[in-house]
Amino acid sequence: MEYYKELRKFVGHSPLILPGSVVLILNDNEEVLLQERELGVYGLPGGLMELGESLEDTAHREVLEETGLHIGELTLCHVYSGPEYYMENPNGDMFYSVTAVYKTKEYEGNLSPDGIESRSLQFFQPNNLPDGILSSYRTFIENELGV
Repeated sequence: MEYYKELRKFVGHSPLILPGSVVLILNDNEEVLLQERELGVYGLPGGLMELGESLEDTAHREVLEETGLHIGELTLCHVYSGPEYYMENPNGDMFYSVTAVYKTKEYEGNLSPDGIESRSLQFFQPNNLPDGILSSYRTFIENELGV
């Protein structure tokens, strides 16, 4: 069940507060894993919290779903929230995101894009990110990796 979709049945397009997690997955070269979400648009693996989950649970679930990787211990970097994280989707849905940003170097498995949320997966140097990275993810990377 996608909790936010259930809420939308009751509140329509009114603003919601949507908690979620993203993960900075770093390889041995200190490169960060990005997912190509749609052609030329990049972001970090992660997503929205479901009922009964912790933010850490959300991070583990979303990374596995989107990348095929099992991640290990997470370090909480920062929680981003506030008016600058207000968004409106093209369909009119309004929301304020509350995003826990985690970091890990512990992962196992083979990179396997899900074909739905991840078209492709690639590691990038934090100081040489692709042009199509969404601004909030660029901010997370720059702030948390000291770029």
